[in-house]
Amino acid sequence: MNLESLRDLCLSLPDCTEDLPFDENTLAFRALGKIFVLTDLMESDRFNAKCDPEWTLSLRECFPLAILPGYHMNKKHWNTVRMDARLPEALMKDLVRHAHALVHPAWRNSASTYIREW
Repeated sequence: MNLESLRDLCLSLPDCTEDLPFDENTLAFRALGKIFVLTDLMESDRFNAKCDPEWTLSLRECFPLAILPGYHMNKKHWNTVRMDARLPEALMKDLVRHAHALVHPAWRNSASTYIREW
């Protein structure tokens, strides 16, 4: 996964918008106004994704080199995901879908289905 495919995936999700809320380098993806993914446009080898607190620690334990505590974020609710092929692309996509489902009321009930199989 790279920045372009991350952007394409996020924008394909229902009610998703993008903006630069903090500075000209930090790209945020929102569902109905709530941020679910952040990435740095200059250092685009990773992204922050919202995550159910029930799963944040277990994902970090299973993939310690690729899923880290959320950089500059609440470590309970956010993970930093490295996009340098340490994770299967399907898992990265599921993490983005999971993050989107957490903030979108119509999808919230399906959030855990994206992570259960990993």
